[in-house]
Amino acid sequence: MAQKITPRDKDYSRWYTDIVLNAKLADYSPVKGCMIIRPNGYAIWEKMQAALDKMFKDTGHENAYFPIMIPESFMKKEAEHVEGFAPECAIVTIGGGKTLEERLYLRPTSETIIWSTYAKWIQSYRDLPILINQWANIIRWEMRTRLFLRTTEFLWQEGHTAHSNAAEAEEETMRMLDVYETFAEEFIALPVIKGKKTEAEKFAGAIYTVCIEAMMQDKKALQSGTSHYLGQNFAKAFDVNFLNSKGEREFAYASSWGVSTRLIGALIMAHSDDRGLVLPPKLAATKVVIVPIWKSDEEKATVLKYCEAITLSLKDKVIPFKLDDRDQFKPGYKFSDWEMQGIPVRIEVGPKDIAKNAVVLFRRDTMKKEFDIPVESVGEKVSELLDLIQKNLFDRALKFRKENTFEVDDYEKFKETVDGPGGFILSHWCGSPECETKIKKDTKATIRCIPFDEELRGSKGKCLVCDKESEGRVVFSKAY
Repeated sequence: MAQKITPRDKDYSRWYTDIVLNAKLADYSPVKGCMIIRPNGYAIWEKMQAALDKMFKDTGHENAYFPIMIPESFMKKEAEHVEGFAPECAIVTIGGGKTLEERLYLRPTSETIIWSTYAKWIQSYRDLPILINQWANIIRWEMRTRLFLRTTEFLWQEGHTAHSNAAEAEEETMRMLDVYETFAEEFIALPVIKGKKTEAEKFAGAIYTVCIEAMMQDKKALQSGTSHYLGQNFAKAFDVNFLNSKGEREFAYASSWGVSTRLIGALIMAHSDDRGLVLPPKLAATKVVIVPIWKSDEEKATVLKYCEAITLSLKDKVIPFKLDDRDQFKPGYKFSDWEMQGIPVRIEVGPKDIAKNAVVLFRRDTMKKEFDIPVESVGEKVSELLDLIQKNLFDRALKFRKENTFEVDDYEKFKETVDGPGGFILSHWCGSPECETKIKKDTKATIRCIPFDEELRGSKGKCLVCDKESEGRVVFSKAY
């Protein structure tokens, strides 16, 4: 199985696609730019959904659903928003065999249709806050697509909240960014940097955008979640006003935030290797595979009977598993097959192990085996091992990011770093869009965020380009 994977150091892009296809995560659709999410890939998304949904509900949010089709007049009400999304929009012009009186946009995001609805729901400060999330699909007409990372149709969640004052809306914006950080680090085992987007990189229609940025194994950045403070922009566009506690009319304040199936791409690129997918245990629908080994029918019956004790031990610890008792494949093929699919732990058991009343455990993250594990303690041992794997994946990714993050103060050195080792470059920027544009044009590196971490931000300095004063360092990188 492993020979199907192009090595990372030979062709990283091909390596990524090989894993997606061979680990049976997704496939290409007959519709150009779209993808079919296969059961293995969708199982990961379901685990992500379950974890995030609980976190949203724990912070007071409720789920709802809004239509995928949005009247063109709605899209045009917030000028900056429609201008930002115009090139990516798909538009329905015919329905029921007739030309529509008003064209309908297939949602690139839902601010417009949701805020047109909030205008009916919000009349008084007593109606606020509204804290709604929806799980939905999105259509954005991408020119250059890549499975999970950038497709014309993708799955995501989008939160849309309405508040009676700016402070509360901004607090919500930051709260949800913290939720995304927690999810990325605790579930995907993905270390992230929190920060603010520049004006050029913010969400169309937002006052400001905050984000989490992660480093992939090719040292490029991947934006892994965004949260937006929208101020009163959409409330004014859709006349969402309410009677405040003083009996005065004012417009509501808003936030929106979202993550998508792009996070599956992040998981793949952060942890996988040349043998295939590597899954963080918390996002593995199947955490353990048992591979029984036999050479005769008599041995088969004995080994499978022995496996019953193993399965009971795993069930006792509520650890999801599969028993691979397929006759048509040899153990070596099965090992490679499950390694390709990223199953965190493999249990191997044959006649020699039975003689020792033991099993062999294999860790997917390190590709190492542990021998002579007593069968009566398998459940407890596997449970501990899953926690160790989860931690190891995070620690390994964090170490990689730290080793590939550089402070650079000279522009020529900056360009050499972008073209050479790459990674995250912490450099000073004066805040001008002209310098930001020049750097992007010269190097294709963009400002991923203005970090909140004071240690990363550092003290004042001089801009890379114009030598004017900078308030601190920002994170530059090439990105997906």
